[in-house]
Amino acid sequence: MKKVLLYIFILFLSISTVFAGSDIIVGVHIYRFDDTFMAGVRDIIKSNADGLGDCKIIVTDGKGSQPTQNDLIINSVKNGAKAQAINIVDVTAAPIVLQKLQKLGVPAVFFNREPDSADMPDEGWFYVGAMAEESGRLCGGMIADYFEKNPTSDLNRDGIIQYVLLMGERGHQDTIYRSEYSVRALQERGYRMELVAAETANWQRVQAQEKMSSWLNSYSNIEAVICNNDDMALGAIDALKAAGYFTEGRYIPVVGVDATAPAIEALKEGTLLGTVLNDAKNIGKATFQLSCLLAKGEEINQNNFDYTISNGRYVWIPYKKVTKDNYMDFER
Repeated sequence: MKKVLLYIFILFLSISTVFAGSDIIVGVHIYRFDDTFMAGVRDIIKSNADGLGDCKIIVTDGKGSQPTQNDLIINSVKNGAKAQAINIVDVTAAPIVLQKLQKLGVPAVFFNREPDSADMPDEGWFYVGAMAEESGRLCGGMIADYFEKNPTSDLNRDGIIQYVLLMGERGHQDTIYRSEYSVRALQERGYRMELVAAETANWQRVQAQEKMSSWLNSYSNIEAVICNNDDMALGAIDALKAAGYFTEGRYIPVVGVDATAPAIEALKEGTLLGTVLNDAKNIGKATFQLSCLLAKGEEINQNNFDYTISNGRYVWIPYKKVTKDNYMDFER
């Protein structure tokens, strides 16, 4: 009973902001607050809400639990939210969540965790994010550039790049496409690739460090580390440092995605080969603008929305390659 009461109290705290009856409210739901990249997106959404003043926001933490997020979404509707911006915990749950919202007459903007459109209803939703395959190609391209400039990094001289892969959540589109297209980009540049080991580290630095440490103890032929995000890349770097890399000429190239502030620092110190800007500023801005317009019931057009909508529902934010040569342009 105490656990139930505590859970209800936590839900209440998550949506306890007091609004005036005339306020236009948007529910903003983050899959988990402790994700480094999503913390940045959340801050951008908040700053846009504070700066524009058109819509107020209710911001909630799904804590990595879809049932928890479901409750928070419905509770925000009960508290007056006229539109929902959802960074969904489990993308496979998106159709069910949207169906519930449609029954309540509430539109949704999903962001940064893309639902499969084949499973979704035809109306009532938008998506804001970046094309995952593009980030994979950019990651693979940076590894290819490195080996072109440093052919002796083929440590066993077999003409094959032996690599390990640290992946995000299983089934997540970013995990699938970043993994596939990073390798495809290298193959298209003429490189033969051999996968030494691959594991999911769920976007998390500590998990990535543990898996990389294990691989370093098990394999002596790792020549590149491809990571689906920066936190996992930094975890891999932590393990490499502990094993004596990045000193006395010992180096393995590591790439990630997001261009978070800690990743930029790793670029500066020379431990991270490259990252890809997942543009938190524009993802956050576009998400808030679109959600606010939906909440107000306004028609969306070029006069009130700063971004292009493709195929009637997609707002694509381009990725950008970040290396030691241009990281200065992306420092926060």
